[in-house]
Amino acid sequence: MKNDASPLFQRSSGLEVCANGYESALNAQTGGAIRVEFCDNLAEGGTTPSYGQLALAKKNLSIEIWPIIRPRGGDFLYSELEFELMKEDISACKSLNCDGLVIGILKADGTIDKQRCAELIELAKPLPVAFHRAFDMSNNMEQALEDLIELGVVRVLSSGGAKSAITGADKLAELIKLANGRIAIMPGAGINKENISTLISATGATQFHASAKSLVASKMEFRNAETKMGSIEDEYQYEQTSVAQVKALVEVISKSVNNG
Repeated sequence: MKNDASPLFQRSSGLEVCANGYESALNAQTGGAIRVEFCDNLAEGGTTPSYGQLALAKKNLSIEIWPIIRPRGGDFLYSELEFELMKEDISACKSLNCDGLVIGILKADGTIDKQRCAELIELAKPLPVAFHRAFDMSNNMEQALEDLIELGVVRVLSSGGAKSAITGADKLAELIKLANGRIAIMPGAGINKENISTLISATGATQFHASAKSLVASKMEFRNAETKMGSIEDEYQYEQTSVAQVKALVEVISKSVNNG
């Protein structure tokens, strides 16, 4: 399958923000990010956001909106029902004129599920498609990369198969060399203003992915300490993308990548 996406999506440099809601996407835009991977449930690695969140973002924001198509947390081996849900979400995202989509499906043996990915990519057209960190869970990243290139995926998010992009920097550099401009390799996981310069030097990457998040304290005055609504330790705070953190990352990328 030919990679026929616009060169814009393959050549652009800058910061992609993993935005967990409309306000985070707005903050990413304000901070100078080039794109948001729009998701929900960051604690689970990101799942498909609501239609309402996406509709509001597309209505009011100018930044590129790329929703993640992931029906649940956990692994990337999906049932037939989950696969049908993914297709429905893609149709909804297309109806909202999203700028691209982010997918990731593996087989039980850890290889890329090329058949299912091809079906989603065809359904997504004319939207370009990126591949998320399911790539890091594949059994052979070099072969997985070739599979994604063959499928026509324009970009892959990766930590180099490590716990963080810094830890996996050597592998990321190898993957970027192997890709040879055929697909964008975008480092992500644990990236912050303290380590991004090192990562740029070590990998030669031009696009980077970060949540750039901070904790926002609840404004509730009454707090019931005897019960909880979920598994989060402190439910009187939440995560949100920080404008200041985005700006700091964008500044380093601009100086180090764009100005060489």
